[in-house]
Amino acid sequence: MTAKCVMVLGTSSGAGKSWLTTALCRWYARQGLKVAPFKAQNMSNNARVVASHNGLGEVGSAQYFQALAAKAEPDVRMNPLLLKPEADTHSQVVLLGEVNNELTNTPWRGRSEKVWPQIAASLDALRAENDVVVIEGAGSPAEINLMANDIVNLRVARHADARCLLVTDIDKGGAFAHLYGTWALLPPEDQARISGFVLNKFRGDASLLAPAPQMLQDLTGVSTVAVLPMWWQHGLPEEDGVFDDRSRATGVVKKTVAVIAYPRISNLDEFQPLKNVPGLRLLWARSPADLAGLQANDWVILPGSKHTSSDLAWLRTQGLDAAIAKHAGQGGPVLGICGGLQMLGEALIDTHGIDGNAPGLGLLPVVTQFAADKTVQRTSAKFGELHGAWSALSGVHVNGYEIHHGQTQAHTAMAEAGQVAHEVMQGLAWQNDVGNVMGSYLHGLFEEPTVLQALFGASTPTLETVFEGLADYLDQHMSTDVLKGLIAQVA
Repeated sequence: MTAKCVMVLGTSSGAGKSWLTTALCRWYARQGLKVAPFKAQNMSNNARVVASHNGLGEVGSAQYFQALAAKAEPDVRMNPLLLKPEADTHSQVVLLGEVNNELTNTPWRGRSEKVWPQIAASLDALRAENDVVVIEGAGSPAEINLMANDIVNLRVARHADARCLLVTDIDKGGAFAHLYGTWALLPPEDQARISGFVLNKFRGDASLLAPAPQMLQDLTGVSTVAVLPMWWQHGLPEEDGVFDDRSRATGVVKKTVAVIAYPRISNLDEFQPLKNVPGLRLLWARSPADLAGLQANDWVILPGSKHTSSDLAWLRTQGLDAAIAKHAGQGGPVLGICGGLQMLGEALIDTHGIDGNAPGLGLLPVVTQFAADKTVQRTSAKFGELHGAWSALSGVHVNGYEIHHGQTQAHTAMAEAGQVAHEVMQGLAWQNDVGNVMGSYLHGLFEEPTVLQALFGASTPTLETVFEGLADYLDQHMSTDVLKGLIAQVA
């Protein structure tokens, strides 16, 4: 078996590559084909725990969801290189699911040749096991300063002999210039790989685009194969670099959930289901003003962080520490997940130079010490008896995942003094005496139907529903002949 490869390239980040790749995965899977996604290199702090040759490892969340859309078991080979930004000029490098300290400390221009053999081998293995591999590029393939070291766009397209779609975000303006400019900057042999242009996020009457698509085809020889209307709420979790932080709610707003959006926020995609809970407003908070209007029953969530100590410092600089403490002091519910749990405690202790030392917010009597080894695992657990704001979760079983260096435990001296951190999930979650503050290492809480039902009495669309909707969307707005032609045998 040697898979046909379809590749989605973009004129920029945020053009719609991930969304379209996911939709194509489900569309081809619906044709009875064995399908796998692939992205050579992803830069994201949204990660999931998936199968690897060593058991379990990390991949970018986008490839995890693409694999589910393809009806395939998520695998580290689908995203062999994951860069997790820890600072503006530094990223942790995850190769085939595992942190690689040598590559983390290698300048990026020197990294490409070192990792290309593993990238090529991963792609070759997926091609040997599948009928179709749907490949996602990164950023733009036309960045002429990056072409010499490219391992995610054109080099992959050549290696896979892929037929490529070039997608652009027409809502930003300049779409035809972006398409033509990108095509024009490609070497002639790569221009020939572009099988069609896709205009994404269009609003209005498509007939008004004429004669631009024909003029573009006259210039390039490439036809515009789809005009995809704007679709705000398709349900697919968003990526951290381009996520939509506008607040929406259906029905009368009964509760606001404010998620602190610090610079190195991680795994923000796990909050996507909250957008679909009736009567709930999801708010991304970056300043005390964002929390000023919260009511006593509203929530504050401290999400995961790729660099807990620096995000905690940022939080203090913004004055959010005082705003969170005020909400908690008035009995308002506060939840910390992973890095957020660590922030809620008394102290961060780092003897290995992994994350940094820092005093915590002091809202939960626990202390966190960073370990050299990283915990990466899927976890199935059950909440014990909770009280106060989180009591509805008592006895609820949860399937989730863990990705963390920190190891957290109750603060011994504070416990002896009567300030107890109640362990409500063994080794994974703690609650304060009052019952309004809780922290957990378990990601994926709000992706569990049982959790949503317990907390809100609500159910949200399943991922299967979302994937089927994406494929239906392609059926509505893209020719079947085009989709089949991308994987057709060359005569």
